[in-house]
Amino acid sequence: MVNRLSPTFQTLVVQPTTLCNLNCSYCYISELGRKSRREMSLPVARALAASVEAQNSDMVVDVVWHGGEPLTTRRGHFHDLVDVFEPLRQKGYIRHYVQTNATLIDSGWCDFFSEYGFRVGISVDGPAIANTDRVDWSGRAAFPRVIRGIQVLKERGIEFSAICVVTAETITDPDPLLDFFETLGAASVGFNIEESEGANNNREVVAAGAVRRFWGAMFDRVAGGSSLNTREAGRLLGYLADVKAGRKRRWTSMPHDPIPTVGWNGDTVLLSPELLGVKDDRYGDFVIGNIIDESLASMIGRAHKAIYVREFFQGVEECQASCAFFDFCQGGQAGNRYFETGGFGGTETNYCRNAKQELVIALNESLGV
Repeated sequence: MVNRLSPTFQTLVVQPTTLCNLNCSYCYISELGRKSRREMSLPVARALAASVEAQNSDMVVDVVWHGGEPLTTRRGHFHDLVDVFEPLRQKGYIRHYVQTNATLIDSGWCDFFSEYGFRVGISVDGPAIANTDRVDWSGRAAFPRVIRGIQVLKERGIEFSAICVVTAETITDPDPLLDFFETLGAASVGFNIEESEGANNNREVVAAGAVRRFWGAMFDRVAGGSSLNTREAGRLLGYLADVKAGRKRRWTSMPHDPIPTVGWNGDTVLLSPELLGVKDDRYGDFVIGNIIDESLASMIGRAHKAIYVREFFQGVEECQASCAFFDFCQGGQAGNRYFETGGFGGTETNYCRNAKQELVIALNESLGV
């Protein structure tokens, strides 16, 4: 189990604020959490930067500003937080990412993105009719503001990617979604099939058959020479190319990134950002430690003492022993296991089936295998 968790991290998720200006109906964060403005302090940011520097790894660390809506952070304060990491960025140790709903993007934020070399990810679910779940606290549609923010990025020449939540309502007709993203101008798009997570636990489950048809429609576009660059097709085709070239060990021998997620107050969870802020009778609050008191390396070094980490990797071993898709999937996601089953030791989840298994099967069917 210990050997499956990497002692170093390549992705660091950082929560600059808890506040969000939207009230998306499928959000996994509680309403109370999203309505509160609590911002990360400079001492927390400095402790984080020190942990990144102390890691002394050859890998560039992706610092992902996420959780709440990052751009609701006071702009001057966000500037100060990011500036703490600037010596590391100048040395090539890190690169910044931000995942935003785009509603607040203006020329000032574009200046900020350009100054610090941000990679920008936009959350948008397709054309207007597919974005009915994305509203503000007054119930007003966010879509016009999202498109306005994207247009500002385009005018400034700032590249962006997109993440689309595919719901039970939108998955039945893939073409409008795929058409939208073909013309949006995003460098790439990732499709997240809606899942039961956190506060989002009472919505219609997406049917497996619909998932396969959706992936099939995506692969048909790829085969037809579409300009659409999707995360899912890229990952699967990349895996198959590595297998064909005799590089399968790149996947099978790769340890799990601990993905430390550091909350606004320095509390740190591992394996899944969705666990931050969750409390459970068995697992407690999932917090391994606080960055003010302890380095990330120290927390990762004793991660095996946390019940949820041990159980997750026991489940990974069970997956490897029983699942034909394991080499590509690598055991699924900790957060999905917990929110679907109430624990971490299970094997197959809806996430596994929808995001991995149905994807592979759809490609096989598209190729006539």
